[in-house]
Amino acid sequence: MAKQFLIIGAGSGIGAELLSALAERGDEVLHMSRNPDAAADRPGVRGVRWDAVAEPFPADALPERIDGLAYCPGSIRLKPFHRLGDDEFLEDLQLNLLGAVRAIRGALSPLKRSENGAIVLFSTVAVQLGMPYHASVAAAKGAVEGLTRALAAELAPAVRVNAIAPTLTDTPLARRLLSSEEKRAAAAARHPLGRIADASEMAQTAAWLLRDARSVTGQVITADAGLARLRLM
Repeated sequence: MAKQFLIIGAGSGIGAELLSALAERGDEVLHMSRNPDAAADRPGVRGVRWDAVAEPFPADALPERIDGLAYCPGSIRLKPFHRLGDDEFLEDLQLNLLGAVRAIRGALSPLKRSENGAIVLFSTVAVQLGMPYHASVAAAKGAVEGLTRALAAELAPAVRVNAIAPTLTDTPLARRLLSSEEKRAAAAARHPLGRIADASEMAQTAAWLLRDARSVTGQVITADAGLARLRLM
């Protein structure tokens, strides 16, 4: 049975792959971003402009029922702590946390009309692992993980809420970190599985959480090729 989903940030990377994965299953997808024309143009897919940081949420564009919401925007700000200003911490919080808050608040009533409403947010492995130069993004994504668990408790049983915490993933956002074969090889070698994650893998995990994982809520799914939990001898 076709479902109706809302994706924030489907123009590239994991959001674009998630849009494709859901549309290929015959679902209807409404996506919102600053440039909605960048997302895939196919039957059942509709785009609406929304800047998650600067503009009011366009609630009038929503259908009466939404079966799932995925908030995909994120940032990778890597700087020494002593060089991070208050404005940079606030920018990361605005994009990663408060944008998600605005989207969820705006879509909550349609989500509650679904028989299996679900929300998927995105964190980072840096929250669990502790990595140098990640203070700003780890602080913002740590707040996302707290929001995930709090809302999962508050919205149960009507809406499930989960998050995915990826490692470095091959997306346009990470392009400068993977800009040469040497950088790619070094990044892969840091992971026990010896590989760099692909955006389509993360999208498939998000699609599962949105559509099928009816007994899963309040979880942060770590998709990190073993980086946070395993040490190779």
